[in-house]
This record gives sequence, C-alpha cells and structure tokens, in this order.
Amino acid sequence: MYYIYVLRSMQNGQLYVGYTENLDQRLQAHNIGAVISTKALQPWERIFYESYIHKADALRRERYLKTTAGKRALKLMLRETLDAITS
Repeated sequence: MYYIYVLRSMQNGQLYVGYTENLDQRLQAHNIGAVISTKALQPWERIFYESYIHKADALRRERYLKTTAGKRALKLMLRETLDAITS
C-alpha cells in the first residue's frame, strides 16, 4: 500500500503533506527530527491519510494536495478537524 498523509505541527498548527509506504515509521521520522523540512516544527500529529494500491496514484494525489487548489480542498475537507484543533 502507498499512502499520502497530512501532519499538523503541534507547535504552530502548520500543515505538511507527504507520501510514504509506512505511516507509523514516517510519523516517527518526522517527530525525531530525521526529516529536514519538518525538523523545526516538531512534534507532529497525523490528522489525515489516504491509501492507494498504485504508487503513481498516491504521488499524483500528493502533488495535487501541495498546490494552492489542493491546500484549499484539504482545508475544506478537514474544516471540523482543524476547527476542533484550534478551539
């Protein structure tokens, strides 16, 4: 299985979108500082993920979610989750 995931920084609420084949291992890597792009804002919590059978489908979805339109769609999809976190 291939996964795309959304993390939220518990430090400032920033979102991060990524791709992996192992969700738990990847979250752990983010939280121990092994990922340069997220090291400064740890700890992270996973708030969303999708699974795919084909790697190409997962990578295409990750690329989309990193666009402006994708970020907007994510915020609409997760609005209750994001509201609950900030409340």
